Amino acid sequence: MTEKTSTQFKSLNLAVMALLVALCASWGLQQVTIKVAIQGISPVLQAGIRSLGAAVLVGVWMGIRRVPLWEKDGTLWWGIAAGLLFAGEFLLLYWGLEYTHASRSAVLMYVSPFVVALEAYLFIPGEKIRLIQVGGLCCAFAGIVAAFSESFRLLTVRMLVGDSMVLAAGVFWGATTVLIKASPLVRISPGKTLLYQLVVSAVVLPIGSVAMGEPGVTRMTWVIAGCIAYQAFWVASITYLAWFWLIQHYPPSRLASFTFLTPLFGVLGGGLLLNEPMTPLLLLALVLVGSGIYLVNRPAAGS
Repeated sequence: MTEKTSTQFKSLNLAVMALLVALCASWGLQQVTIKVAIQGISPVLQAGIRSLGAAVLVGVWMGIRRVPLWEKDGTLWWGIAAGLLFAGEFLLLYWGLEYTHASRSAVLMYVSPFVVALEAYLFIPGEKIRLIQVGGLCCAFAGIVAAFSESFRLLTVRMLVGDSMVLAAGVFWGATTVLIKASPLVRISPGKTLLYQLVVSAVVLPIGSVAMGEPGVTRMTWVIAGCIAYQAFWVASITYLAWFWLIQHYPPSRLASFTFLTPLFGVLGGGLLLNEPMTPLLLLALVLVGSGIYLVNRPAAGS
């Protein structure tokens, strides 16, 4: 048995579980830092700065590890396509947070695992959807409906626009994951795949910011600078690289089941740090979406 094959059967020890919880907390709180930084930096430009900073850090990390970047492996155009989807995802997420709450976005962004399940079934040979996954998809869909119904009930057009943009960002996220799984990108270093996305978005997003007429940087404080550093150097580089490392060493199905914690941290962060309302409908949506993520990622019996 090869070393690569054996790693697929490692159990998750307490240290790995603690790391997974820390990653989920980091991702859930990212929306809070975006919302705070919008007070001084336009959202799309903010996303571009995040990608640029993370690209530099990931590039340095890959250089230290001597991971080849310039070899001809047939992935250039696939990498650009993944980068454009990645840029679209964060353009919609950051822009949408001007119109909706960080806590709501934390729930709506997690339509992504269900997009992955459906698109993988359609586009990746051998992928199947089990009955329990269908139940998870239905459960999550009910959660999304619950979250959106609050916008309709309050007749808040601004919030509805933001919710729609964040939901679309989640669809882009899922599409990026499936593109990577179904293309030659799946055969290269995860760091190089991440770098494709960061570099393309670091170019596209600032151009988009200028085209949209954003005011750019209007105010800078230590808190806003800290939020940008958190997004670029912690979330978009260190936590993503840690996630890729975990995927290489542990069964992805077991790791993925932890992602249902991310919306929980996002909702709690928005409520506790930004004083956003944690309404009964939003909490219901959180429970339904979290349960759906768990069911979709639950390993098959005997695996």
